Amino acid sequence: MSKSILAAALALAVAGCASTFLPASSPPSATVPASNLVAEAWVSPELPDEELDSIATWADGDGGTLLLATGKSTHRLALFDGDSGAPLRTVGARGKAPGEFTRPNGLAVSGNMLFVVERDTPRVQLLSLPDLRPQASFGGDELRAPYGIWLRESAHRELEAFVTDSFMYGERHDVVPPAEELAQRVRRYRLRFDDQGHLDATYAGSFGETDGPARLNMVESIAGDPVHDRLLVAEEDRTSPSNLHVYGFDGGWSGRSLPEGTFAGEAEGVVLWACSARSGYWLAVDQQAPLTWFHLFDRETLAPAGSFHGAVTANTDGIALHAATTPRFPGGVLYAVHDDRAVSAFDLRDIARQLDLDPACAD
Repeated sequence: MSKSILAAALALAVAGCASTFLPASSPPSATVPASNLVAEAWVSPELPDEELDSIATWADGDGGTLLLATGKSTHRLALFDGDSGAPLRTVGARGKAPGEFTRPNGLAVSGNMLFVVERDTPRVQLLSLPDLRPQASFGGDELRAPYGIWLRESAHRELEAFVTDSFMYGERHDVVPPAEELAQRVRRYRLRFDDQGHLDATYAGSFGETDGPARLNMVESIAGDPVHDRLLVAEEDRTSPSNLHVYGFDGGWSGRSLPEGTFAGEAEGVVLWACSARSGYWLAVDQQAPLTWFHLFDRETLAPAGSFHGAVTANTDGIALHAATTPRFPGGVLYAVHDDRAVSAFDLRDIARQLDLDPACAD
């Protein structure tokens, strides 16, 4: 299906929404050193019924930031003010029609377009921003149980989409497929938009190691760095153990993964914090309770660059790094899902200061 994509976004109307700050106040765990603590700038009000998973951001033309999150249990999207964390509204309902969702999971933003991955109606929907009107969809013929998505601009009016596909077998959907099917864990699409914004999506095959240390049993998060020809793919199966494996854009494993033992819990969200054309940090979630840990790695060498946790943020799935200046966060902000029911915000200046990172990253 494809429809005309809006050429320009409408103004985001958030006037009258109350700014709600919920500063984190719980003390850090006594079992970890206080030097690893980076306190949250705020934690949003709880939306306990949503089962929040993935998040993404979109900046309007007036300096405002819209924070979007998938609600897996309610089959809809939750919208927050990116500076205050105030809930704005929810969008969507359970169903298979355009603009409806069944178990939405991964999110990505490109320009004025939101990409929503649905696990249980296997597809990726495109919605215009900020009005969130359905525009197109792709992947319905190949995807079986998609989770995560990462996009890169490959040419003018052309994107390359990488979608993780973590289909399983068994009555409880907990049986890893036969080895030969693991080569379908990451699917690639070429997305072309014509002058009127119509989408032409082409399936470009799949990849994934079927054996060895980078075998992909259970996948969700994925992120890339075209400058260094790297795709980081999260292996969530803790028996493997859970880790981030470094693939190339050709679909082959590079022979590198993050150091074994990096993740005490599950490797979840991963984002690139670019500080210059080539330098910066990878930031990865170590999903744990009572506190999530966030690990940083040098963008060029992948050497560990430090770890931190918040005062309350726990059981994190998705994260989003918004490096652009906002009124509340002049140096940018890291957003993280908190225990499936809220979103936390970390000031990037606080992270850079606490971990003694390159000051240019939060200038």
